[in-house]
Amino acid sequence: MDAIAVTENGLRWQPHADLPAPGDNEVTINVAWAGMNRADLMQSAGRYPPPPGASPILGLEVSGTVSRIGAEVTHLKPGDPVCALLTGGGYATQVVVPSAQVLPIPEGLTLEQAAALPEVFATAWMNLYMVARVQPGERVLVHAAASGLGTATIQLARAMGNPVFATAGSDDKLAFCKTLGADGIWNRKQGSFVNAVRDWGGADMVLDPVGGDYISEDQKALNPEGRIVLIGLMGGLGASLDTGLMLMKRQQVIGSTLRAQPIAVKGDVMDALYETVWPKLSRGEIRPIIDRSWPIHEADEAMAYLESNASIGKVLLKVPTHE
Repeated sequence: MDAIAVTENGLRWQPHADLPAPGDNEVTINVAWAGMNRADLMQSAGRYPPPPGASPILGLEVSGTVSRIGAEVTHLKPGDPVCALLTGGGYATQVVVPSAQVLPIPEGLTLEQAAALPEVFATAWMNLYMVARVQPGERVLVHAAASGLGTATIQLARAMGNPVFATAGSDDKLAFCKTLGADGIWNRKQGSFVNAVRDWGGADMVLDPVGGDYISEDQKALNPEGRIVLIGLMGGLGASLDTGLMLMKRQQVIGSTLRAQPIAVKGDVMDALYETVWPKLSRGEIRPIIDRSWPIHEADEAMAYLESNASIGKVLLKVPTHE
């Protein structure tokens, strides 16, 4: 097996010890494409260690073909084209993953497109409809809306009947967000988004990967009973909360991560995607948004591009065919 190693000289594609056989409820996937995520940036920089028991190899989502299945796996077979949500291990020629986190690729999509689905749509679904319990008609504010997660969230929310307000750092990114269904937009370089969101009708839920100073601004933009779901810390570890406003408007601030969730929770999320989102993907009502891709041996260049914040949608790595 080959895999990416994090070294003093950057990311290196090199031989790695072969994986063990899959357990009873696991499958082995020959990886064709791996999706990149900001968690990979943090892990490679030493700021986001994998959960206990997880692979130390980078990579939280892949597409490929099933090569082996465990004794109790019944919904998949060798040769099936699939995509998978991982706890780690995706930057490699093979990965072993719980079968509950593996889905057939949506009808009509390629393996490349499928690699852009698991992490972002699972994160969006879990936080909107399981954590924040967003109801039809409730209004969603999404920060970093042109990211892979942001573009997935806009499409998912609109498809589920939830108006979306998008913030991003350029007019070009916001114009793209509008094409995906955002009906309110704000360029963060123009200052606070609060008045624009209030004029739009306020937010019932905020999906916030920034944190920091954004949290107090999120509070001001929330309607009564509003929820802020914090999923990242791009704005830093510290934040100021207006506890009076929280009390008066009955606001909730919720921290949420997907990676460390139990297999059962991830399985529930993937089941919901398969039932609700996969048909919309097959019909073209929702689509994976891919910015660029690189061969995996150029992962350093790809990661630098992701870190630059220039991308709209997902950045992918092409993995050589497993022999």
